[in-house]
Amino acid sequence: MIRTLITRARAAAIAAVLALSSLAVTTVTTVAPVAAPIAATTVASIALLAPQTGNAQAFSDYAENKLADFIFRGQTFTAPSTVYVGLSTAACSDSSFGTEVSGGSYARVAVTSSLANWAGTQSAGSTTASTGTGGQISNNNTITFPTPTAGWGTVVSWFLADASTSGNELICAPLTTNKTINSGDAVSFAAGALTVTLQ
Repeated sequence: MIRTLITRARAAAIAAVLALSSLAVTTVTTVAPVAAPIAATTVASIALLAPQTGNAQAFSDYAENKLADFIFRGQTFTAPSTVYVGLSTAACSDSSFGTEVSGGSYARVAVTSSLANWAGTQSAGSTTASTGTGGQISNNNTITFPTPTAGWGTVVSWFLADASTSGNELICAPLTTNKTINSGDAVSFAAGALTVTLQ
């Protein structure tokens, strides 16, 4: 009788351990998936167009060739006094603006090349010569496009050019999130939303 009770007690203890093990596994598999959607919501959209990033690989073929010749081959290169921010409805590439938005009062936005308009590599919003170590610059002021008088379609890329129309592409990058622009929308990039990292 005593042995039977001990055997039953051991069986109950083993069952309890198995139950706890099963509970622990269930808890982990239930909680873990929550992390993914939380992480996804950390991408902020302050203006109509969400913050955008570019890097050295986003340079156009034109810009890469000019920089290579200037740094390594002793050729002159005059930096543009103004750069123009544009939008495309089909992906741009190293050699093409893609399909740039047209009509509906669309126009590229001119930003004068200056310490006041573009932050130095030391910090966002800075207005002195670059002294940082990360190679990242960003726009210091809001970049506002004309108010659309007709839909612009779904914008998928942004770029920098050296002219208000046509001209040479300098940088091209996809939008963080594609955006459909309708008539009457306020279309802008907030200060600090366009970041380019040189590495």
